[in-house]
Amino acid sequence: MTTLGLIGAGHIGSQLARLAVANGYEVVLSNSRGPQTLADLVAELGPLARAATPQEAAQAGDLVVVTIPLRAIDTVPVEPLVDKVVIDTNNYYPQRDGQIGELDDETTTTAELLARHLPQSYVVKAFNHIVAADLTTDGRPAHAPQRRALAIAGDDATARRAVAGLIDQFGFDVVELDTLAEGWRIQRDTPGYGVSRTAPELAADLAAARRYRDM
Repeated sequence: MTTLGLIGAGHIGSQLARLAVANGYEVVLSNSRGPQTLADLVAELGPLARAATPQEAAQAGDLVVVTIPLRAIDTVPVEPLVDKVVIDTNNYYPQRDGQIGELDDETTTTAELLARHLPQSYVVKAFNHIVAADLTTDGRPAHAPQRRALAIAGDDATARRAVAGLIDQFGFDVVELDTLAEGWRIQRDTPGYGVSRTAPELAADLAAARRYRDM
């Protein structure tokens, strides 16, 4: 049985946990406040879920989701994530995260910052451009008409395939960007951010995206 480790259990993390359990995954949840604060969520999710520390969630996960505020990514454990696929859901909100010069001047992206922190992991950007509540309501079976699509970005094709498979199981089509550096195309304020799109529509939105400096 595949285990999904979650570092962060807020709006996105808790919804991904619900989807994972519904699809037969074991889930190990963690947050910065301690496993005891996740008791209600674990009780809701049932026997496939347990709470742990971030270190333990990183160790247990076959796939690991980092879904914490960007300002806290330096707290993500490094060693237990070596050679693992790590899903980054983050967006940059200066009012929450503080000003980050490399993001302000667009010389890097949020997922590239996490990849730099995790140099021996396979980071894939995903789940950052969908409202959390939509994750458990908008999924549809494969080949369903008007099936919603989600974008992913990653440097490693095998890692992208693993995440694409997860997203398909969760009920969404996938549009791939083949480098983390291209992840800016689905950051906040771009055409595909936050809206429901089919795969062809989302591909068009990604192509139409413009850097902040060009908006």
